[in-house]
Amino acid sequence: MKNSLEEYNQLTYDIIECCIEVHKELGPGLLESIYEECLESVLVENGLKVQRQVEVPLFFKGKKLNKGFRLDMLINDSVILELKSVETILPIHEAQLVSYLKLSKSQLGLLVNFNSKYLKDGVRRRINGQLS
Repeated sequence: MKNSLEEYNQLTYDIIECCIEVHKELGPGLLESIYEECLESVLVENGLKVQRQVEVPLFFKGKKLNKGFRLDMLINDSVILELKSVETILPIHEAQLVSYLKLSKSQLGLLVNFNSKYLKDGVRRRINGQLS
């Protein structure tokens, strides 16, 4: 789904606000799966379409492989949301999101680390190409 730059920015803002709501309630230190479950509820309450553990097929040289990957969440069919609950976001976590964006042909992704004291310090936004 193609969105305008303004739509992407608003959607990103809305998603981050929902993440902050979950983080304020639960705090850091829990399992990623707990944050995912709670976040889905808050996102839906805020009128967003949420798909969890979305399987994306993987192609190599034009052939579909028996292996694929799963996106933690896909919001409004357009923003990949990759959740973490780790001490520090590492370059490999960001590379994972960038790879997911490229392989799924998505344009925008958010990497959110719920194990941050302040959630705003645990959010990374990545773009694949240019947003409309």
